[in-house]
Amino acid sequence: MTAWRALLAVLILALAWPAMAQEAQLADPQLEQRARDLAREIRCVVCQAQSVADSDADIAKDMRILIREQIAAGRSDQEIRDYLVARYGDFVLFEPPFKASTYVLWIGPFALFGLALLGTVVFFRRRAASPGAVTALSAEEQRRVAELLAEGDNQTLDKGPGDKGLGDKGPGDKGSGA
Repeated sequence: MTAWRALLAVLILALAWPAMAQEAQLADPQLEQRARDLAREIRCVVCQAQSVADSDADIAKDMRILIREQIAAGRSDQEIRDYLVARYGDFVLFEPPFKASTYVLWIGPFALFGLALLGTVVFFRRRAASPGAVTALSAEEQRRVAELLAEGDNQTLDKGPGDKGLGDKGPGDKGSGA
């Protein structure tokens, strides 16, 4: 029974080892903090919605290691950002620079909002200007309407107070009425 326990303990440790393993950190706490801050500014190229600091992807781990190596080599934050942009493009930065290749990222949402607003204004102005294509009734249509109205008036006059119309059934009526 103890052999099974020992085997189970070894198996649990083998499976948990990757989760317990931590990345090597810089010896200087200020440099380590700088590395963490910079990792929060860099987008994971796999996750895309997470920073390198928050991502568990292998590429994010590699990028964190690369950032620490660059800091240990004495590079500035801007030099490290430039290196990552050269390697992965402006997309890797959560706040891409305002330049010709990123105009769409910066201006696009405002342009789409403006176009939607303009379309809404045009739509409601056109709708208010022409409330609908209402045309006058032709002579034949006016005659038919007058005929139907007169016919309806005659039917209501023919009905007495206790009379029911053709399709009307009172609460006590059951069946066809015959």
